[in-house]
Amino acid sequence: MVRSSSGIVAGLTAAALAAIGFLAYQASADVPGGLGSSRPAESSTTAAAKAPRDTKHPTALPSASGTGRRVVYSVDDDRVWLVGGGDRVKRTFRVTPGTVDPPPAAYVVTSRSGKITGSDGIAVEHVVRFTNVSGVAIGFSAAVDGSTSAPAPSKKRLGGIRESREDGTAMWEFATIGTRVTVIK
Repeated sequence: MVRSSSGIVAGLTAAALAAIGFLAYQASADVPGGLGSSRPAESSTTAAAKAPRDTKHPTALPSASGTGRRVVYSVDDDRVWLVGGGDRVKRTFRVTPGTVDPPPAAYVVTSRSGKITGSDGIAVEHVVRFTNVSGVAIGFSAAVDGSTSAPAPSKKRLGGIRESREDGTAMWEFATIGTRVTVIK
């Protein structure tokens, strides 16, 4: 009797694993590009080029930064724009990049953490991640001690883009899972 019930359990387990695999395959076909992936959501030629800037208003939203509700991050200008409906800038602020930059493209927020220790050993809060570059998680965060200084040159591969605590709170409230992030030069 023990043999037959263990055979039944093994058969049911195999069937369940096959069903889960099939459902996971089907679900992956319906996931928007970039969600749950380290690849860009949509490669955009406008995001790859240096977005035009308003030289009289350097904090103005670059014109070639996409449309709709999104986070825009300029790796060249170390600036972020939180853009709401109607392409209205809700907030813009300077950031301090890590040592690894994300390639210009369109992404989505894939994960968030309230408080953790950053890869540089500093306590951070309001972590909003949107991609992964060669095994390095890339995202926005604020140091709990309020520091926004650049990482030491001796630090290895760091993907944290540091914001002030106030800007980190604004990012946390704005950029929930699935929010678009457009990275421009």
